[in-house]
Amino acid sequence: MNTARFYKYQAMGNDMLVIDPATFPRVMTPAVAQRLCDRHFGVGADGICYGPLPNIALPTMRFYNPDGSEAEKSGNGLRIFARYVWEKSYATERHFQIGIGDAVIPVQIQDATAHTISTGMGQLAFHSPLIPMTGVARDVVDETLTIDGQTYLATAVNVGNPHCVIFDQPVTPAAIQQFGPVIEVAPLFPNRINVQFVEVIDRHTIHIEIWERGAGYTLASGTSSCAAAGAAVRTGRCESPVTVQMAGGTATVALDDEWNAHLTGTVEAIAQGELALDLIKRF
Repeated sequence: MNTARFYKYQAMGNDMLVIDPATFPRVMTPAVAQRLCDRHFGVGADGICYGPLPNIALPTMRFYNPDGSEAEKSGNGLRIFARYVWEKSYATERHFQIGIGDAVIPVQIQDATAHTISTGMGQLAFHSPLIPMTGVARDVVDETLTIDGQTYLATAVNVGNPHCVIFDQPVTPAAIQQFGPVIEVAPLFPNRINVQFVEVIDRHTIHIEIWERGAGYTLASGTSSCAAAGAAVRTGRCESPVTVQMAGGTATVALDDEWNAHLTGTVEAIAQGELALDLIKRF
């Protein structure tokens, strides 16, 4: 096979490539992921869904950030991968499962065109060793943190990946781009962290701005939606279900009594094609 194919989708402005090993005869490495995601020298994307992985019965993916690092989970990436799995008939029923890492993700295709998709996102955790976060073991809920001389009211949430949800800052692109990079790499968070600034609109609606670990400022994020909604409910600011407004669109997060999150949002196809030999030579 001499060709290398790509499939591009967007979920609320979060654009991603699906790279299927069956149609991409190259080894996926951090350097290849970086080149593909580069908006000047590659195809351009907020991340890569690499799968279905060979020799695994369940359609399973790995997710790469634009900097080449591998993320434990991506909510929008999972929906995009689910759309691809459905379109390519790796799954034939509207209810099916996909995998990422050790997690099994239930999927429900909500309409005939797979425009709206729901995924189970697992159980939220607020306990500091699970984030992970330094200091004594405790639930990090409305905790005052001082990072680089700035004070924040923060709730830390693990959604399969780590998040720091902050309610007391201006919820603007400028603010998250100023403070997000500093919070991401703070020594409090040994594995770095995703950051959300949150404004509560009403008991069932929040507005968030997002700084993603390994990606930077992001128009939308599924795991960020789950983390922010979970923090808003845990701190008594909201009740489930929570509509999450983002720069790129809106998602809905439903939480049960055990803090299991269920995420619903849209996916749209953008393009598909073959990579040119000039680009492949760069890998």
